[in-house]
Amino acid sequence: MSGAPGRPALVVGAGPVGLSAALALRAHGLPVVLLEADPEERERPGSRALFVHRETLRLLDGMRPGLAAEITAYGRTWHTRRTLYRGREVYARTFPPPSTPGLPPFTSLRQVDTERFLRTACEAAGVEFAWGARVTGVRVAPTEVVLTGEDGRVWTGTHAVAADGARSAVRGELGIPMEGTRADGFHVVVDVADLPGAELPLERVFHYEHPGVGGRSVMRVPFTGGFQVDLQCRDDDTQETYGTEEAVREWLPAVVGDGYAERILWVSTYRFLRKVAASFSDPRRRVLLVGEAAHLFPPFGARGMNSGIADAAAAARAIADGTAAAVAGFAEVRRAAALFNSAAAGSALDHLRPHRRIVRVKQRAAAALAPVLPWCGSWLEHAPYGPRNGSPAVAGRKY
Repeated sequence: MSGAPGRPALVVGAGPVGLSAALALRAHGLPVVLLEADPEERERPGSRALFVHRETLRLLDGMRPGLAAEITAYGRTWHTRRTLYRGREVYARTFPPPSTPGLPPFTSLRQVDTERFLRTACEAAGVEFAWGARVTGVRVAPTEVVLTGEDGRVWTGTHAVAADGARSAVRGELGIPMEGTRADGFHVVVDVADLPGAELPLERVFHYEHPGVGGRSVMRVPFTGGFQVDLQCRDDDTQETYGTEEAVREWLPAVVGDGYAERILWVSTYRFLRKVAASFSDPRRRVLLVGEAAHLFPPFGARGMNSGIADAAAAARAIADGTAAAVAGFAEVRRAAALFNSAAAGSALDHLRPHRRIVRVKQRAAAALAPVLPWCGSWLEHAPYGPRNGSPAVAGRKY
């Protein structure tokens, strides 16, 4: 099934998942052409996906030895997690630094920085880039895939990995639907630069019903050079009131203190989509869907990019195997993992945006009991991220 010798595998999309897929294919010794719709000098604003987890770092190190060390040396790892409820602390834990060398449980850096490390690794590994290559046509034959760009260019490969995001042109051309739901309400995400000489503590803070923003929940997460603030808005809130840069300047001081309103780097809003592709490959097993081309999750637990990179590694293994059975196995296992992640994110969403009174009562009771029953505070700390006991489709893995 692998096609003519020397014919490349094609990857569509130069985000972190597409770059990882290209790097993994090169690690298997396969020629790769990576197609990206944007120009080479594109600028990607905002922190976007922040966390690179240990499991993902291990995958990346398998693709390019030493890459995990480069990423973790640049990223930030903190050891304190803190949870508050209506202004009162209900959970705080500081984990000791690792006593032996090795990968940290996670590192935090802006997605644009993760992409920078991955792109440099791809270039060193010999990945061929095609910039300004917006795919508008997909033809799948028994032994090859042919992609056509809007400018008329044509690329032929043994397989194609679709990593072209939520509005995947490749998935659309194949007619594979996304199945799932779209939740009400929205969140505001704000990147803020550190204030020199007055840096906030290196800790992740989640605040249920923050009194400074009218009882809306807020999370603050550090990254290299600053921090991200995530404000949970209500169903009847408007973006004009909370989601513009001018609006953020109004409410941000109540969350992080004075001096940061002029340090805003980026403001964005997002709504929760929980969708999974009906199939992760075409019937001929030549095109493989990965990342947001295959699944869309709310960001709880940092499942999106991390699971996408796991998709990419699995897709490369299947293509290197060269059989239809291997691609079918990829599609089955990674779709099962995506369904698990979608359900886990749904559990987190039910906790964070409770529509049932019983959930709010449980949260209030847990906060009241946390000083005498520490497990209540621990539940308030962990529930917003959903179950983390691993997908049954991939034993021992979270994604």
